[in-house]
Amino acid sequence: MTRDLPSLNALKAFEAAARLESVSLAAEQLNVTHGAVSRQIRLLEQELGVNLFEKSGRGVRLTPAGRRLRDGSRDAFDLLRVTCAEIAELRVGAPFLLACPGSLLARWFIPRLDRLNAELPELNLHLSASEGELDPRRPGVSATLLFAPPPWPADMRVYPLTNERIGPVFSPGYTRAAVLQSQSAAGLSAEPLLHTLSRPQAWTDWARAAGLDAASLHTGQGFEHLYYLLEAALAGLGVAIAPALLVADDVAAGRLLAPWGFVETTSQLALWVPARQPQRQAELLAGWLKRNLDSTNPGSAE
Repeated sequence: MTRDLPSLNALKAFEAAARLESVSLAAEQLNVTHGAVSRQIRLLEQELGVNLFEKSGRGVRLTPAGRRLRDGSRDAFDLLRVTCAEIAELRVGAPFLLACPGSLLARWFIPRLDRLNAELPELNLHLSASEGELDPRRPGVSATLLFAPPPWPADMRVYPLTNERIGPVFSPGYTRAAVLQSQSAAGLSAEPLLHTLSRPQAWTDWARAAGLDAASLHTGQGFEHLYYLLEAALAGLGVAIAPALLVADDVAAGRLLAPWGFVETTSQLALWVPARQPQRQAELLAGWLKRNLDSTNPGSAE
């Protein structure tokens, strides 16, 4: 039984042009000339005996036959991409690149990296950290750890791990530490509060969740990134607002004090994986993260 197919090069050129709705963009993506894509599409039309595109103003649009082939070829190429990725994932030592915020990497991940490697030896984990905006769709990234509120985008498989909780923290060496510990959280209205320029609304979010008047709070020294903010708090420079997860070890060791606990925000820490990517390794990592996150979060505010 024969299984004849049109030229795969022609189908590839057509699928790109139909998906991008542009011959020029398809040529750019495939790294060939505009004329090469046009020739492949003409060859495909001749072989099938139908027109796949028709003139529309100064451009072209798909015919009914073209729309049907677009849908079929898109599904077929998607299946091929996923299958090839799954096969590549079976390769011994295939890397799994995880992107995450630098502060999370430094304060939570690295202290537990030996445990992860011991418990998930089959996961060849590579880490990419940034304090800027993380793009879960960046080419080459297997998964991304993000703090973000739902709903999640349809093109991502998202594994929720833990709710974000934030609260005020300060060092026992801070000059007003003893005074603050004897007061309610309302006493913070007299403090110049440390904050990050990347998340200026954090103190306001905390105050509202804690039932305080956000307008009564006054911000002091600002820092570009959360990592620097937490270092400033540890150095005794003032009261910082921090995610519970990132200061859990410091609170447990007494390096930071959190007398008023932590309150939940609308965000969740979750592992984001492109939906069309194989999920086996991501599921293993998500399970490990959830187990270890549940065991390290300090308590909520009463």
